[in-house]
Amino acid sequence: MGLSTRQDTFLLAFTLLCTLMGLGCSLTCEVCNGPEKTCSGKMRQCEDGKDTCAIIVSESYEKGPYVSTVKACMKSRDCHSGYVSTTMGPNNYMVTNTHCCQRDGCNRGSVPPPQYNRTVNGLSCPSCVVPFRDTCVTTELVQCVGQETHCIYLAGRAKTGIISAKFATRGCATESACHTKAGAEVPSASYYYFLNRADCHEASLPYGRAE
Repeated sequence: MGLSTRQDTFLLAFTLLCTLMGLGCSLTCEVCNGPEKTCSGKMRQCEDGKDTCAIIVSESYEKGPYVSTVKACMKSRDCHSGYVSTTMGPNNYMVTNTHCCQRDGCNRGSVPPPQYNRTVNGLSCPSCVVPFRDTCVTTELVQCVGQETHCIYLAGRAKTGIISAKFATRGCATESACHTKAGAEVPSASYYYFLNRADCHEASLPYGRAE
């Protein structure tokens, strides 16, 4: 996971030079994505305002299980290290393990894939997944699993290449998912998400009324 001695020395010297000369050099992170538990790519300078390197390993299920890894530059306010689990439907979930750091090249290497529990825990949340719209009204409920004790409502735009589309989704989530706020920019292997809504509250019992 560590850098080679030569790479480490170069990055340290570069950082010191930027500091001493007041150049305000951008952070440099490894950037890649792929359908595996890790990926490798080129070192790139981050855009202005993106001051954090991230590794995001995820497993999702919609039409089948899919594991992916993303390494990217992010804003520190949008990157939260640790485990997150969300369930949007009986066969629609995503679990992630994220590592955030703020040194040049610190996201080279890998992090463990997320460990999760799919056992129903007795709580439930309103559930829906709506493409091409940024609102999601429902009377359906989904059962929460494992450590999912909160309900989440996310909406915004998903972008891949030059294509951008609205989306909205609701379901169960771990409390850690509540760190995500409106205005966040979140990368994944398939899309870059721009959130204009990110609501979170404690989940109800299974037969509670959907909002």
